[in-house]
Amino acid sequence: MEAVTHFVNDTVEFYKWGLTIADKRVENWPMMSSPLPTLAISCLYLLFLWAGPRYMQDRQPFTLRKTLIVYNFSMVVLNFYIAKELLLGSRAAGYSYLCQPVNYSNDVNEVRIASALWWYYISKGVEFLDTVFFIMRKKFNQVSFLHVYHHCTMFILWWIGIKWVPGGQSFFGATINSSIHVLMYGYYGLAALGPQMQKYLWWKKYLTIIQMIQFHVTIGHAGHSLYTGCPFPAWMQWALIGYACHLHCPLRQLLLPRLPTQTFLGAEGRQARRERHF
Repeated sequence: MEAVTHFVNDTVEFYKWGLTIADKRVENWPMMSSPLPTLAISCLYLLFLWAGPRYMQDRQPFTLRKTLIVYNFSMVVLNFYIAKELLLGSRAAGYSYLCQPVNYSNDVNEVRIASALWWYYISKGVEFLDTVFFIMRKKFNQVSFLHVYHHCTMFILWWIGIKWVPGGQSFFGATINSSIHVLMYGYYGLAALGPQMQKYLWWKKYLTIIQMIQFHVTIGHAGHSLYTGCPFPAWMQWALIGYACHLHCPLRQLLLPRLPTQTFLGAEGRQARRERHF
């Protein structure tokens, strides 16, 4: 029991010390003064994962067609805004795409980048609705452990990112990911319009390939920064590499069935897979 007490006390002291080096610019931004709101939302998400399937067990699945159309295209707009702000802000600030330390000043471009990254963090919370809609539509096979783990950890990890490093190298992965999410949610939005859109969605196999490339580019970018001694917090780079590496192989298994290549499926297989899409 004494060991547990020491561990808790050490953790609290470490967190208090961490607050002394946190970015002062974001401490009064919504959700940023404390990790509790982020942790509370994440816990509610996990609670819904337990209660949602039980509630839907003896009920007919919801269609949610109009809701999905609005949701997916809203996510297109949000991710486009994030990518645009990060791209324009980083160019105006003269960012390097290979090595960029964090600038904690109140320079207008630095604050613009920090703000865009905050919206990126918020978007990870909004993406919990992906799971909510799967459960309400009784697509329980889509709610894998990896799906839940990825959604839940991204929201929490990006709170940490915004709290301590809302700028510098952080912009790189967020720019790539939000750009890909524009395409991804655009695909789901078009698919939700109905079967008549399928002939226009031939490019979905390339989306899967792009998502895989994203992991390799992100890992390579962080590795290059560590190798060259880029003055960006090394703990953030190592965390990024570790997270991306341990997700890459299982996430590949998640993405490939979700966005299959029609060439390798028969007519019955294509129809079955098509029914799984938004």
